[in-house]
Formats: sequence, C-alpha cells, structure tokens
Amino acid sequence: MNLTNNPPVQSSCQLADAGDFIADYTAWLWGCGATCMRIEKNSGRIARALGYDICITIMPKHISLTLKDSVTGSQATYQRQMVTCGINFDLNTRLSSLSWKIADRKLSYCQAKALFDKIITTPYSTTQLTVLLTSLANASFCRLFGGDAAAMLVVFAATFAGFELKHILLKARLDVRLVFMACAFISTVIATGAQLFDWGDTPGTAIATSVLYLIPGVPYINSASDLIDRHYLCSLSRFMDACVLTACLSIGMCAGLSLMGINHV
Repeated sequence: MNLTNNPPVQSSCQLADAGDFIADYTAWLWGCGATCMRIEKNSGRIARALGYDICITIMPKHISLTLKDSVTGSQATYQRQMVTCGINFDLNTRLSSLSWKIADRKLSYCQAKALFDKIITTPYSTTQLTVLLTSLANASFCRLFGGDAAAMLVVFAATFAGFELKHILLKARLDVRLVFMACAFISTVIATGAQLFDWGDTPGTAIATSVLYLIPGVPYINSASDLIDRHYLCSLSRFMDACVLTACLSIGMCAGLSLMGINHV
C-alpha cells in the first residue's frame, strides 16, 4: 500500500540509511505491540520527512518495505524479522513520538538514529508503583466478582508476587509463554491459601481472579484492529498468539491447583 501522496521533496539522507532505519523502526514497533495501522502511519510519516515514498508489506514475522526517491527515481527494498520484546506501552509511545519529531523536522536523521538506538536499548523496567496499582486493580476485580475482604487481600498478594516474577523473567528474556505459565502457577498457589486455610467466605473467587492480570487483552484488541484494517494474516497471527498465551495461563493455573490438591473452584 502506498502511503504517500504528497509532492516529492529533496531526500534528507541516503536511501540505504533511510531504508535500514525505517525497517528497524517498524520491526521494533511491531514487537512492542503496535497495530498494523500505526506501523503504516508512523513509517510513512518518517519516510515523507526523509524525502521518500514508501510501500510497506507487513507479515506476522517479517516486514518488507520499498523506498523510492521521487526526485532521482532510485529505489530499494528492505526486509526485517519482527522483534520479539513483549508488549511495552512506554516503548510504543516513545517510538511514535520519535516519528512525529522527525516529521516536524525537530530532529535530523543522525539525531533521530541516535535517539532510536537509545530508546531500544533502554532496559525493560517496571516501577513499584506499577506493581502496586496492578495488584490493587486485580483486587478490585475480585470485589467486582463478589469477593470479600479476605479474598481481595489474597488476590492482592498473589498478583503482587506474580507481577514481580513476570518482570524478573521478562527482564531475563525468558520465552513469554513460559513466563505466563510460571506467573499463573505462582499466583494460583498463593491464592489457594484462601481455601486451604478458610480465609473468608469466597475462596473460589480469590483463586479465579488471581490470574486475571495475565489475560492478554492487548493482543486480542490488536487482532480486532488489524481485522478491521484488512490485515487478515496479521490479525489471525495475533489472535492465535493471544490464544496460546491464554492456554499457557490455564496450564499454569491448573498446575497450581493440582499441586495444592484443589480439584474444583
């Protein structure tokens, strides 16, 4: 799909440099959880700012783009494998902001490349405030589904431990599917304490809601967005990835229940 209809401008950097930069940019943007629509718009914005027309093809594991200089007529095609870095809204936001800075001519190509390298090399981090708020949110879900105060407290502890473990394992670059199984397992084991020790009147609700923080909502939403935008292969791929993560969550939960001798919730 050709994303540029503006009059041609003089290229502000070499074709090869621009192609490599935009290809790397799109691969990282996909990896952090951007939709195909956002990838097209952001890459098109950068290409226009650098003085090129762009034609981009997005596949589930690879991206292919062709840049053309409207002035000289020269063109080249670049391919990249999608980066696997996990859903990261902070990275997504900073990469999108970078595209606008380039489009508004606030950054030269060299400055943009340096900032891009800095953004993608920033270590994955989760603040204690994020962990605390996530735990409180999941405890609120427990209350929403009828859990009492004891169940909410157990869910808070289970979510806090599981989310901290998720941060540690993702930082160690462990496969996200194993991360989901491990975190669901730990959260479930902690939550079963409500039933084993008769804490409160709604131990089943505590167990059932202890893993809700792991539900892969973003991949499901991105799948729907890509479907609406007619990126059918990417939509199906993201939907299947979300289903696999949901299955991993279920495996971890079932393993935790089996270990603790809980046959029903």
